Amino acid sequence: MSAGLEVQLGALRLANPVLVAAGTFGYGVEFRRAVRLDQLGAIVTKTLTLQPRHGNPPPRLVDTPSGMLNAVGLHNVGLEVFLEQKLPDLEPWHVPVIVSIWAESLQEMAAMVKRLDAEPRVDAIELNLSCPNLKPGARREAQGPRPVDLEPWSLNLGAGMVAQDAEATAAMVQAARAQTTKPLLAKLSPDVTDIRPIAQAAERAGADAVTLVNTFTGMSLDPHSRRSRLGSLTGGLSGPAIRPLAVWRVWQVRQAVRCPIVGAGGIARAEDAVEFFLAGATAVAVGTATFSHPAAALRVLKGLRRYLARHRLDAIQRLIGTLQDGAAPTQTRA
Repeated sequence: MSAGLEVQLGALRLANPVLVAAGTFGYGVEFRRAVRLDQLGAIVTKTLTLQPRHGNPPPRLVDTPSGMLNAVGLHNVGLEVFLEQKLPDLEPWHVPVIVSIWAESLQEMAAMVKRLDAEPRVDAIELNLSCPNLKPGARREAQGPRPVDLEPWSLNLGAGMVAQDAEATAAMVQAARAQTTKPLLAKLSPDVTDIRPIAQAAERAGADAVTLVNTFTGMSLDPHSRRSRLGSLTGGLSGPAIRPLAVWRVWQVRQAVRCPIVGAGGIARAEDAVEFFLAGATAVAVGTATFSHPAAALRVLKGLRRYLARHRLDAIQRLIGTLQDGAAPTQTRA
């Protein structure tokens, strides 16, 4: 039996629900000789900023038990260079392209989205509202009340993330929504007391889907030098260590919103992806596993097909949100 794997993220139809996560697959073009790009559900580019950004000083990556910390700091070529030099190389590949962006203000967000709206090869836009490894004070914000419309053009968040504030999240999504009819995904932070009102704010403001979750803020310190092992003080924790935390947040948000959820956090095998589907995710994004296995997402997809066949499920929709009450009687393999 061949299961139907098609899923929908707003108006974006995907042939299968396995994506590659922003920041772990470059701009997509770097992997075209190592991975059959057209077999992916979608490519999510590394996060772009309006102007080129050099990111944080090295070291930028540190291994941790069952994961890693990264402090790349949104190093990227900038929006225009991406559109002129990177995006055209994806033209031959029949795979949806979701462009991830980060903006310092509502005005910048609106300008970037308007520019992307004019690009036919861009199928959707992911708003990175939750990068945890920027230097404190890197965001240039004006003082004043937090808006829910487009004026004034700045948000008063200090060094905080947009996704740690429901009003700021709504304002950023509204700024983007006003400039495009393309599907919008809002990538949210797990570093909040309750992620549900943030997700609800994004949905009300016009997000077609939410991506859960970005990395957790963490530190790794060298006892001998008494310094950070990263070039910056903090980084974002990813990998298998965060999967149970990410799955829980997907389950929480599934009870609070109606829009689709893209689950992310420590997915390396099909069994990991199934956890997110059971909790209510419509699609999943494979991230850190790509560093050790460039085709990790395709391995997850292959295993997912086997899982659906083994359990006689004729469509991925028959798996989504089907978490059963009570504990499993024994430790079982998917």
